[in-house]
Amino acid sequence: MLLSVVVPCLNEEASIPILADRLAKVIAAYGDSAEIVLVDDGSSDRTWTKIEAATQSYSCLRGIRLSGNRGHQIALTAGLEAARGKRIFMLDADLQDPPELLHDMMGLMDRGYDIVYGRRAERQGETAFKRATAWIFYRALNAMSDVDIPCDTGDYRLVNRKALDAVLSMPERARFVRGMFAWAGFRQIGIEYARAPRALGETKYPLRKMLGFAVDAMTAFSTKPLKFATRMSFASLGFSALMMAYVAHSLIVYQTAPGWASVVLAISLFSGVQLLTLGILGEYIGRLYVETKNRPLYFVAEDTRSADLLPLRKVG
Repeated sequence: MLLSVVVPCLNEEASIPILADRLAKVIAAYGDSAEIVLVDDGSSDRTWTKIEAATQSYSCLRGIRLSGNRGHQIALTAGLEAARGKRIFMLDADLQDPPELLHDMMGLMDRGYDIVYGRRAERQGETAFKRATAWIFYRALNAMSDVDIPCDTGDYRLVNRKALDAVLSMPERARFVRGMFAWAGFRQIGIEYARAPRALGETKYPLRKMLGFAVDAMTAFSTKPLKFATRMSFASLGFSALMMAYVAHSLIVYQTAPGWASVVLAISLFSGVQLLTLGILGEYIGRLYVETKNRPLYFVAEDTRSADLLPLRKVG
């Protein structure tokens, strides 16, 4: 198998027929040496029914349904583990990232690159708020991360088997796949494209999920938040020393005690620093707790290619 196309899907019943048709046309040039793997991440609509119907129309298509909703990155991982190709092309089901760019990516990989990722030169149909938050996210992530993660990129990329096997060998559960490929190294190159607006369905990344995703990314690839908490603690100690000097000066020179405003200010400041520090520590401790349980990342409920369940991923 030369090529595997992996697509995680969540409540994408409207997109599946168009998605399957476009992908089938794109991989037609590779004949029987290409496959499509659609992973249903516990959808609550008729996504799985549409995937099953698509497998009847396209023999190259395989559907995998997870036993529950595990999140985009876990669903993507399930598809990557099921992929059999020497090269693996991944994209989202909303078709904002054009499947037709695969041929250009294959050309770059033929030149010796292990990973070819798409870089969003233009984000059509997105609000100014969405573009601004995305711009801030990638810059803040690189500032905080110990790994240089390409800006304005998603999971839209083509990787070879060597790079994929390296990433799949990483056992962490709080998965940030694009960061894991960046950390793995190998020869990488970006290709710019215009990201199309979503034509069907709704976005699966509202602000709440975007914030959670950002926290996962930063805690997975950096200890700088912990260092930031330490610096904040030292800064608060320095500020409290200045406050003590000010109070002592007021008592000696003005024969008066500080008023309630300074007391409230000090309490508010130090309480905020303490809560921030505890929150940062809590995020890392929570990650440790999840990792030590050593549970499989997912269970497969149905697989259109086999009546048996896929082998469970053993981590640890």
